[in-house]
Amino acid sequence: MSVPLEEIVTTTALQPEIESRLGTLEPDVEVLLVQVSGTTLRLFIDHPDGVTLALCERVSGHLGDYRDRYTVEVSSPGQDRPLTKPHHFARFLGRHARVRMRDEADGHQSLTGELVGASERDVTIAAGDGIMTIPYEQIARSNLIPGD
Repeated sequence: MSVPLEEIVTTTALQPEIESRLGTLEPDVEVLLVQVSGTTLRLFIDHPDGVTLALCERVSGHLGDYRDRYTVEVSSPGQDRPLTKPHHFARFLGRHARVRMRDEADGHQSLTGELVGASERDVTIAAGDGIMTIPYEQIARSNLIPGD
């Protein structure tokens, strides 16, 4: 499901809370991204053995108290998985990603290219017009490009 970027609020306040809860109940589940769009709470999760419908249902069940405020959706990251943490970028070096920045940098608000470097502070992308290093705090949203 594609949601226009301007309708999405990444809830940094809810993500650590949900990660903490699931860390106890489902320790192998990684919460990639938590979003609120209107009254929908959307979680993208990953698991070393893959994400199944049964796992999504279990995770959703662990979040029952959020249903007072939200419609809860839990899904796999899909081919265009979000990249939200330094180790996500490092894991997918050599793959193509789209990075949308909070502020324009070097004439770009958005950049699509190959992930060629990732540290604890920033990611480096080779795009059509050169190589650019972007500090993580400047990234508003990032995801892999499918078919790569």
